[in-house]
This record gives sequence, structure tokens and C-alpha cells, in this order.
Amino acid sequence: MAKKIRSDKEELTRVRAELALALKELAFQKEEKGKRDHKLNDVLINGSVYKDEQGNVNGVVVVARDTTDQKRIARELTEAKNFAEVATGIAEEAKRKAERATKIAEEATRTAEDAVKAKQQFLSNMSHEIRTPMNAIIGFTKVVLKTELSEKQREYLTAIKISGDALIVLINDILDLAKVDAGKMSFEQRPFKMATSISAMLHLFETKIREKNLELVKLFDPKIPKVLVGDAVRLHQIILNLVSNAVKFTSKGKITVSVRLLSEDEEQATIEFAVSDTGIGIAENKIEKIFENFQQATSGTSRLFGGTGLGLAIVKHLVEPQGGTLTVKSKLDQGSTFSFVLSFEKTEAEAEQEPELVELDTEIKNIKVLVVEDIVLNQLLMKTLLDDFGFERDIASNGKIAIEKLQTKNYDIILMDLQMPEMNGFEATEYIRNTMNLKIPIIALTADVTTVDLAKCKAVGMNDYLAKPVDERALYTKIISLLKKPAIKFNDLKDQTSTPEKTRCINLDYLIQRTKSDTELMKQMIAIYLEQTPTLITAMTQSLTDKDWNSLQASAHKLIPSFAIMGIDRHYETIAREIQEIARTQAHTEKLPDLIEQIEKVCTQACQELEAALLTMRN
Repeated sequence: MAKKIRSDKEELTRVRAELALALKELAFQKEEKGKRDHKLNDVLINGSVYKDEQGNVNGVVVVARDTTDQKRIARELTEAKNFAEVATGIAEEAKRKAERATKIAEEATRTAEDAVKAKQQFLSNMSHEIRTPMNAIIGFTKVVLKTELSEKQREYLTAIKISGDALIVLINDILDLAKVDAGKMSFEQRPFKMATSISAMLHLFETKIREKNLELVKLFDPKIPKVLVGDAVRLHQIILNLVSNAVKFTSKGKITVSVRLLSEDEEQATIEFAVSDTGIGIAENKIEKIFENFQQATSGTSRLFGGTGLGLAIVKHLVEPQGGTLTVKSKLDQGSTFSFVLSFEKTEAEAEQEPELVELDTEIKNIKVLVVEDIVLNQLLMKTLLDDFGFERDIASNGKIAIEKLQTKNYDIILMDLQMPEMNGFEATEYIRNTMNLKIPIIALTADVTTVDLAKCKAVGMNDYLAKPVDERALYTKIISLLKKPAIKFNDLKDQTSTPEKTRCINLDYLIQRTKSDTELMKQMIAIYLEQTPTLITAMTQSLTDKDWNSLQASAHKLIPSFAIMGIDRHYETIAREIQEIARTQAHTEKLPDLIEQIEKVCTQACQELEAALLTMRN
């Protein structure tokens, strides 16, 4: 038994020795192979002993397996997992950044929308400031054109009317920059006389050109067909801007306006228009910039010469949509030439005539009108128009007073100004519609023609609107239309005219014509001027002392319409507007004392002259 155990131990020792030798040999072979392949491999070695049924060891089996690829795959899986985790982190961070970017974009959108609203508000305010003083010259040209005139007088008055029409369109375009920027300009196609149209437009500048001792040279090609089809008003706008710029930037020399036929066939004529000056010129690297909105050649241009920087931008937007081309040649201190080419259809038709004023039926006198307007001079002008119609009228200086009048008296229609103190036109209309539940027709009298305010007029319940300056025919037509009265025509009334008063400061031509020589009405308007002007001047002076910019701005605003009505040089109206703008921005306030002093001097002189005129009227 002992021998048997000993024999098993010896056999086991032998097997172990053989196994160790086999493992050593296998390891050696792997090492040699790794050396030959110049790399180290991972090896998994398993060894097993085989016995027979009696338990005797028959042999040893050793298995070696190369696990290099397996470990590489496991390592790559681990790396992939780690990479995936990192990628997930990056994706989450990207998501967070995207969310932040979305919030920034949304904020930018809101900011852009706020900017658009601010722009619309600016345009609305600017519209009111431009159109309110224009309301003071309603009907002047039409009234005078109906009187006995010499050929030269009629020519000049026609030029004024054409220029006025172009100015209204120009204001509308300026006040709707979004429309200009989007290229949504509309162009009419009507027969017109090119030579007459251009000549009438240039008459507008003759006085200013003489004041600056400049020469105006007009060159018109006689080969141009007499009547062409196109948009005469838009053409006037283009020439108005170009000639206005030429006059503004030229201190000596001449302005040349040339119109020449480039080519023509059976259907159309192509014409080149050029405006040349001997002014300050433009640097070559600034030429492209001048056609952008609110841009001028240099930062000092606006300060030295004025202007918004919109003129040439509008010219570009008017020329190019019509298929035209616009070019400029300029040299510093030598002058500039702006030229554009447009094609017009030829026609055998006669140029369209202005429609005649329809006849006023003076038998209709039972229409009661409530005028809601805060500026006293505009109130009197509206009274004059309504008196001409034969209508009854009451005046309310703001929405609150209008509501009080509506509670005690019935009216057929309301003419509602929009911008007023205490309660504006929107607030008053909303109250009339929603609280008082009145269906009375309301026509908005607005100095603003932007889409935003017109939409607001409709939203609060206004029936229609009229842009200032109010056209008497349009006013009459809208009133009759809303009240469903029979069609009525204007009477070609002959106005008595008196000799205009010749004075150094004031000119009562406009007042005489506007009041149809109604001495009592003239005395009333002069008395109001004499009453309110010294108060406004005192308020301006005190506001400057107190640095009360809102009060100063308001005082200047109220003073502006009176310059045109009393025939005071428009230079002082410009000064008043400058005071208003400085008060609004608080920029260059050091200029205010001198500007206010100029206004005070001319208004004091105007008051003295008007007192003398009033005394003469009373005697």
C-alpha cells in the first residue's frame, strides 16, 4: 500500500514536471514569436491531467490561446463607451447652447420688433410735425387759381400746385420707409406734358436760387414728344430731390437741368435727365454711401447743410423700379452731376386735365359738425371751411371737452384730431363707441399716414380719415358720403381779394385769401395770435431757464403753425423746429439761447405789425 502511494506521488511529480516543461516551452515559443513579430501578445494557457479508470495518469494536455485580439476588442469597447459618454456630454452642452441661442434669437426678434415699433412711432411723430403747419395753407392755391390771373401768375401758381402735390406724395413715402425699403412703390401711367411739367417744377426753385445769387440753366430737347405716358408726380419727386440737393450744396456758380432725348421708336421714348451743380462735390469713396437711407457724404453734412439723408435714397427707389438707371459723377470742390434715364410710352392722347371742383349746394345747411382740434389757428381754418359749406359747427379743444358736448347736444358727424392734450382722438373715440354707445360717424383728422395709425383708427371705431392738410373737396365728399346725402357739387365761388399788406416781417396774403377777405375772421385770428404768441415766447424762455425740455418742446410745437399763417419768413419756422428737436434730444442745448432770441425778436416785431394792422381794420 505504501509502495502504491509512493508510486502515485512519483507519477504526479513527473506529470507536474512535464507540465511545467510544456508551459515553459510554450511560453518560450510565444516569446520568440513576439520577438519575431516585434510585438508582445497576450496568451491564456490552460493545462489538464488525464487519468484512466484506475486513477493512473495517462498524460497532460496543455492549451495556449492568443487573447491579444480579444483584449484589443474589449479595450476598444471600453474606449468607445468612454467616447460615447463624452459625446453625450458634448451633445447635452450643444443642446444647452442651442437653447441659449434660441432664447437670444427670440430676444433679438423682440428687440427688432421693438425697434420697428419705435421707428413707426418716430414716423408718426414726424408726420404730425410736418403736416400740422401744412394745414395752415389749405386751399390757398386752389382759391387763387379760381380768380382772374395773368398768364405768368397762373404759371407760377400751377408750379406751386404741382410742387405741393409732389410734396404730399414725398411726405407719404418718407413716412413709410418700410414701403420704400421693400420696393413696394406704385407708379401711375397717365398722359402728361413733359415740357410743361418740368418747367412748372423748376419755378419752385427760382426764388431760392436768386437768393443765393446762383444761375439756373434749363436745357430741354425740342425733339421730345409733347405728350408722354408715365408717372408725372414721381418724376417731380425725383427732380425735386436732385435740384434741392444741388441748390443746398452750391454757394456760387450755376445749376443746370437738362432733359434730352436719347432714343425713340414707334412705342416709346427714352429720355435722360441730368442735374449739374458747381457745389462742394462728393469724395469718390463716399459716392456709394449717399444712396443709403439716412446717410450723407460726411458726418458734418447734416450739421452744416441740414437734411435727413433720405433724398437720394428715395430717388434710387423711384428710378430703379421703373427700369431706369441712376448715375453720379462728382469731384470735390468742383461740383456734381446726377443723371437718370427713364423710358416713357408715346401716345396720341391729350394730357389729362385736373378735375374741376364740384359745385357746392348752399341749400343744405342742416348738418351739424363737431370739430375736435387743439390748435387754435387750425380750429379757425376748419370753421372757415365748414362755413363755406353752410354747415353748423362747434369746436372742442380735446377729447374730454368733445365728450361733454356730446352729452348735451346732438351732432351729425365728428371731425376728430388724433394728437391732443388730456384726451387724444383714439381715447375719445373709444369712449364714444364703448361707453356712450354712439354710432355717430367719426372722421379722423390725422397728420400721420402710416399704416399703424390708420389701423388703429379703424380698430377704435373711426369711420374714415383725412390726412392733413385737409383737401376741402375730399372733406366735403366724405361728410356727405357718410351722412348718405345726395351728391352735391362745389360752387366755383369768386373770392374778393384785397391788396396784400406790405410789411417787412409779416405778409397777410395767405390770411386774406384763406378767410376770403372776411375782415371779422381776420381780426379774430390776429387777436388770437397776439394773445397766445407772447405767452408762448415767455414759456419758451422760462423753460430754457428751468431746463424743462418737455415744456420747451410743447411751446415750440404750438408756435410753428403761426409762421405760415401770418406770412413770416419760413426761416423762423425752421428755427422753431430746431428748438423743438434740441428740446427733444437735449443735444447741443448751448445753441438754444441764440435760437430762442431770434424767435423772440421776429415774433415781437410781428406782434407790433399785427397790432397796427388790427388797428387799421377796426378803423
